[in-house]
Amino acid sequence: MTEVWALFGAVVGTYLWRALGVGLSGRINTNSEFFKWIACVTYAMVAGLVFRIMTLPVGLLAELPTSARLLSAGLGFAVMLWRHPRLGGLIPGLLAGSSVILIAGLLQSN
Repeated sequence: MTEVWALFGAVVGTYLWRALGVGLSGRINTNSEFFKWIACVTYAMVAGLVFRIMTLPVGLLAELPTSARLLSAGLGFAVMLWRHPRLGGLIPGLLAGSSVILIAGLLQSN
């Protein structure tokens, strides 16, 4: 019987907030200062996590030298900025940075 109450609580806890989000979504101005602030905080958190992964990695990435990791991040960022926004620079930037990591890993293993 406890499992039924736990399942009921999980369902209510999940779908209650979803229903409130759907109900309030029509009344929220996404161009407000609050949502601009939320977007800035989100970007800052992602940038902080990427910086931490590049400077203090764990696992296989930690075996590569810091210079290779920073070179891959810099090249990926440069390719992303170089590409026209309508053409989409994210995928080419990710491919460029990942290629540098792959090549550096292959060169280090030999």
